[in-house]
Amino acid sequence: MEFKGFMINMVQSELEDAVGVENVSCTHAEQITYGVDYFWLSRMWADKGNTPPAPEFVVRPGSTEEVAKVMKIANYYKIPVQPWGGGSGSQGGALPMAGGILLDNKRMNKMLDLNTNAGTVTCETGIIFQTLEDYCQEKGYSMMHLPSCLTCCTVGGALAHNGIGILSTKYGKIDDMVLWMEVVLPTGEIIETLPVPKHSSGPNLIPLFLGSEGTLGIITKVKFRLIHEPEIRRHHAFLFPDIHTGYEACHKIVQAVKPSIIRLFDEAETVSIIKKVIGFEKQGSFMNLTLEGYKGIVAAEEEIALKLAQEYGAQYLGTEYGEKWYENRITFFYPGHIMNNPQMFGTLDTVATHENIEKIYWAMKAEVSKFPNVRFISHSSHWYDWGCMNYSRFILDNPPEDPEEALRLHNQIWNAGVRAALANGGVLNDHHGVGLKLSRLMKEQYGPAMKVLEIMKKGLDPNGIMNPYKMGL
Repeated sequence: MEFKGFMINMVQSELEDAVGVENVSCTHAEQITYGVDYFWLSRMWADKGNTPPAPEFVVRPGSTEEVAKVMKIANYYKIPVQPWGGGSGSQGGALPMAGGILLDNKRMNKMLDLNTNAGTVTCETGIIFQTLEDYCQEKGYSMMHLPSCLTCCTVGGALAHNGIGILSTKYGKIDDMVLWMEVVLPTGEIIETLPVPKHSSGPNLIPLFLGSEGTLGIITKVKFRLIHEPEIRRHHAFLFPDIHTGYEACHKIVQAVKPSIIRLFDEAETVSIIKKVIGFEKQGSFMNLTLEGYKGIVAAEEEIALKLAQEYGAQYLGTEYGEKWYENRITFFYPGHIMNNPQMFGTLDTVATHENIEKIYWAMKAEVSKFPNVRFISHSSHWYDWGCMNYSRFILDNPPEDPEEALRLHNQIWNAGVRAALANGGVLNDHHGVGLKLSRLMKEQYGPAMKVLEIMKKGLDPNGIMNPYKMGL
């Protein structure tokens, strides 16, 4: 956007008319606040004293109708628009790389309906996910979507990158929980998906917008299904002699029973993370397993799971370490436990079928370990009967001091790790999203099929204003 002076003030006046004078800001302090999220490069860039990307306007709509008004203004002037939720994303997906309008949706934070008879909850998407979960738990229900960012992410942010919570093996990703959505298209029209999530009445619009990271529209309202709180939730811990044996055992377990949590840690992460947080001292490949539901069903599943794990040489560690892991599941991400600046780090999460997931682990480890002084740790979680995800991290304790050199090295490590996943049956990402971080690799992943996404983008966003430079669109 190249508007200056008088014209900037004219556009600001229109935006103020749409959402209220008090809900539009052009102050420098507010602008630069939105130039940093949890993306390592954005934090490093600002920490080194560099100027972060900034919007011209920070706009806080209070309703779907106000979002639609803002989008119509943006389309007329061809101003870029970046939706913003909680700012907790790690992929740079909400950074205002093209300036323009930063659309902060947190005023849209109402819980609209909680229907215990139907087992549904409807809300605006600017609500913090923990707040929504609190409303549900007051009635004896749960969303069963418990990501590590629960206390700081918005519902809209979770929908935008098709997020996942720790109980996903039993209850699914967020796309398994959505029943209906309201969406503002880039041109300002307000649409709704059909009143049921699965049908044979033409293409389903829900998957089109889930995971689109604000490039195809802005989700403003959503209806989720609810789950009764389980009668019992019991945690167990095991130690396998190595990661290979653990992969084989976990595959068998998820074919036989339905845990809510199953996490298998490689030997390096068992030592560096599990030991540090819950005091586990032994060598090997740690696994925590959670089963929940009615007592009788849980007891039957426990018998099967314990028997299968022991058939693969696992040492059963009882419930204490499993309970400690669950109690500390957020502690892992607090200062003093999680990696932090000045370290360079990244989470190379991918997902694959059972036949490929271990291949990806070894290939990714080999490629990342080629970089001097870079450590590699990994675990696999979010298991399904068809496969699971791999959550690998690279860590460099002393990255280059020069920010441009650090950026270059960061991207080289990411390129190597992600391409190892793609070459062995994986994808760019499982649940953090693509954003700015992996945008350059979208065409490598999709190949000729990228044309389908580009056509959809052009049709829905003819002026190309929605979240530019993200997801390769």
